[in-house]
Amino acid sequence: MDAPASKSKPAEGLRRRLITGAVLIAGLLLALTLAPGPVWSLLVLAIATAGAWEWAGLMRLKHSSRQLYTGVTALLIALAVAFGWQDSPWIYVPALSFWLLVAPLWLAGHWHLRATLARAALGWLLLIPAPLAMIQLRALGATTLLTVIGVVVIADSIAFFAGRRFGRHKLAPRISPGKTWEGFIGAWLGVGLYALFIHRVQGLPSAGLVETLAIIWGFFVLSVAGDLFESWMKREAGVKDSGRLLPGHGGVLDRIDSLLAVLPAAALYWMWFG
Repeated sequence: MDAPASKSKPAEGLRRRLITGAVLIAGLLLALTLAPGPVWSLLVLAIATAGAWEWAGLMRLKHSSRQLYTGVTALLIALAVAFGWQDSPWIYVPALSFWLLVAPLWLAGHWHLRATLARAALGWLLLIPAPLAMIQLRALGATTLLTVIGVVVIADSIAFFAGRRFGRHKLAPRISPGKTWEGFIGAWLGVGLYALFIHRVQGLPSAGLVETLAIIWGFFVLSVAGDLFESWMKREAGVKDSGRLLPGHGGVLDRIDSLLAVLPAAALYWMWFG
């Protein structure tokens, strides 16, 4: 007998999510360990370009304007890499300042951003530093970038399953009704264990155990801010997902939203203390 639709539909969605997640992780590991520097840069540019296309969709741009915005964003990133800006701390400071100072107020006040030019500029502020950080951190070693990405993957995975199993209290109901405090706490604990593992295996530059916990948990908080901010922008646009490229996950932005907030901070940390 077929399962009731109410049960089979969530199960099918979870199956797609797990399969897509496994493929993405396998692809990431292969690219991180095997791709030469120029190939890695092209892969990162492709991801950022897809994110720009989806951001333009959240801006509700018409097709031609959406193409233009995506092309300009890709060109800006390519030029930044050509000039070596990924090695300059100043490229990351504005984005990190936004995530630390502006994003919390934005989310707490449920601010609205209507002007198209302002939305375009915000997209560049968030979408350009993150891929540069991916190139810069990977140049320090695949393990360095993998350490950072691990925070986001572990936090997202544990929050998802802990929220499904134990979630009762909404974290930010006006922004993302599906997120719960139980998911947040589960992710916080999981990331803490991950920090202990990192400290035991390789450690972080210029960091003891307490500093490692503080840094990794700091990345975790930024990842939550990135997730919630993208959720708010989707609410503003009236859509559930930023795209449909990744079955079970939505769009590219839905997968890299947390990294947009974490990567600039990580790049600065390794540049100053690595």
